[in-house]
Amino acid sequence: MAARKPYLSKSRLISAWQCPKKLHLEKHHSELAVITPQMESLFAGGHQVGDVAQQFYGTADSVEVAFDFKTMVAETKQLIDGGADFPIFEATFRHENVLIRADVLIPEPGGWKVVEVKASTSVKDYHKLDCAIQLWVMRESGLPVTSISLAHINNQFVYPGNGDYDGLLVEHDLTEEATGLKQAVVDLLVDAREAVTGPMPDRNVGTHCNKPYDCQFQSYCWPQDTKYPIAGLGGSKAKLGEYVALGVHDILDVDENSITSATQQRIYRVTCKGEPEILDGARQQLLALPYPRYYLDFETIGPGVPIWPGTRPYAAIPVQWSCHIEEEGGELRHEEFLDLSGEPPMRALAEKMIASLGDSGPVLMYTNYEQKVIEGLIEMFPDLASPLEKIINRLWDLHPIVKENYYHPDMLGSWSIKAVLPTINPQMDYKKLEGIAEGMGASDGFIEAINPETDMARKQELEEQLLRYCKFDTEAMVEIVRFYTHHKPA
Repeated sequence: MAARKPYLSKSRLISAWQCPKKLHLEKHHSELAVITPQMESLFAGGHQVGDVAQQFYGTADSVEVAFDFKTMVAETKQLIDGGADFPIFEATFRHENVLIRADVLIPEPGGWKVVEVKASTSVKDYHKLDCAIQLWVMRESGLPVTSISLAHINNQFVYPGNGDYDGLLVEHDLTEEATGLKQAVVDLLVDAREAVTGPMPDRNVGTHCNKPYDCQFQSYCWPQDTKYPIAGLGGSKAKLGEYVALGVHDILDVDENSITSATQQRIYRVTCKGEPEILDGARQQLLALPYPRYYLDFETIGPGVPIWPGTRPYAAIPVQWSCHIEEEGGELRHEEFLDLSGEPPMRALAEKMIASLGDSGPVLMYTNYEQKVIEGLIEMFPDLASPLEKIINRLWDLHPIVKENYYHPDMLGSWSIKAVLPTINPQMDYKKLEGIAEGMGASDGFIEAINPETDMARKQELEEQLLRYCKFDTEAMVEIVRFYTHHKPA
């Protein structure tokens, strides 16, 4: 009796390489997946780079094979057997029930050049395996492949505008590496088939849960059935995985003598105590801050395919800010910037910020991200360097002060503003925000809002969500400062 050969795509083989349990869950328990905004954004970014690749490699007579399981292999065969002498996008091949779709096929003397396109900025090890799978399926299907290359984003590319993306992609010939991985592909295929047809593989959690991709099944595989899940201890995923393998699911169950990190020891100690640790250092430093106080937060976008002239792939481009301004008597006023016209907003954003932040008073931020954004504005607009540098000199980072002086067991190892806020004010929780509730969602929401194809009702909805989210960030900082300045340690 012939061995079963279940359908496998290239992406499923990569899943098996990352973790056979991941592949098993994708096949049999997809309902357990948790797709994060970061995962969705990564997927969308890949499509944008793919569109640029078609512009770059396409010709007047190039063809894209439509995604249709019933026809795409046959359509590809028909094109090639018919003597196609033009680029083919998404050419589809199947061998031993492994299906691949090649991003680009380019005719050359004696065969075809294959180009696999990735949204990354360098060649990774798993890209070589990716190309090896493509090469194995195509050659075993009878296609004369002369070479296979990987094209990735050149992060030094500066977009000149007018849809000219020449230079955005950089090619690396991986023919030799991919050919040398043929046996690895065959071996991987055996493991993948077993993961699909057999029982769920027994694989402990660890660093592979986030390499090369964040796995969508982490909430299933990592212990969640406890008040203080072990992942909240933080630190090395490898070490945390060892705890799980020993049956330790809760921070409270960890052997104290096994903890060597000072931060983890603190998390363990405070969690065991069951009460927040509030040191007086934060209060003393915050009380000393003069007025007016400015609480500043940016939202940025960083598309792999630049939108506006003069910008680079993945550069953090500020598109929005919120600022709460606190006077000495406690009076608050709010200023903000958001431009959804689709025109480059950076100049107007910088100028309004300079006007709104005045000449004196601390500018509070949470982590030093705001400083990096302002430094980027100086690079864009050298004529604004003097007032922007003055703002940088006034920046005051809340994050290290909070981390040094506060920990609550419910923060589960994180000092992010989203983890800290609900422990000091349960009514203020990012999880209660409707629609956009985190930075990646804000970035994607902005890009959707400026898309000419987005209807006005949706654009207005996104505008309201963007304004509310960014304002919530600076409200959160105000709340944190007031909490510490009003709290007197026992």
